[in-house]
Amino acid sequence: MSNIIAIIPARSGSKGLKDKNIKNLNGKPLIAYTIEAAVKSGVFKDIIVSTDSREYAKIAQKYGAEVPFLRNEELADDTSSTNDVIEDVIIKLKELGREYDSVMILQPTSPLRGIDDIKNSVKLLEEKNANAVVSMCECEHSPLLSKELCGDKKLDGFLSDLNSTRRQDIKKYYRLNGAIYLLNIHYFFKYKNFYKQNSYAYIMDKVTSIDIDDIYDFKFAEMIIKENEL
Repeated sequence: MSNIIAIIPARSGSKGLKDKNIKNLNGKPLIAYTIEAAVKSGVFKDIIVSTDSREYAKIAQKYGAEVPFLRNEELADDTSSTNDVIEDVIIKLKELGREYDSVMILQPTSPLRGIDDIKNSVKLLEEKNANAVVSMCECEHSPLLSKELCGDKKLDGFLSDLNSTRRQDIKKYYRLNGAIYLLNIHYFFKYKNFYKQNSYAYIMDKVTSIDIDDIYDFKFAEMIIKENEL
């Protein structure tokens, strides 16, 4: 499969961590890690960054991505959905005569997603003849160890169903890690849903699944990157 587009959504104006997508992470902008992994994977026909910022666009182009147009203002606030951004990019590129079979969404907040993760998710899509492949990782804590607390914080009956179960025997659960969303474009426009039909999980480990949302995630990712350079 060679007709795949990578779309990297990089809105400016992050509230939790200012200019998160271009924040300097161990010597280069956060978004650079995702762009470089996409380029080095060699699986994409085009690598497009969708952004509302000219500054972000210049940085993206420096590291090897295209920014053929800036995102419309209505798609640049924190209420805009990823689906709307994908649709906007694909339709605008089609108007320019550029069409694709599949699209991979790569969030810039997953800097430790590797080249092999990108390649292997494409391989899984092909092997399963799937409509979609979405990356996941094992939950750090089983949801069975969680409980909604009432106002008085009473714990009567908490974990009653697990009292005789050894912790290591509790079933494994998996969560979305936000690193890779790969899907057939016709399927996307039909359902606007990554999990509707014939979709599969691509499993990543805890470290490569780091998703930067706040300064603590950022510092953790920076520590891992520095350690791997030793």
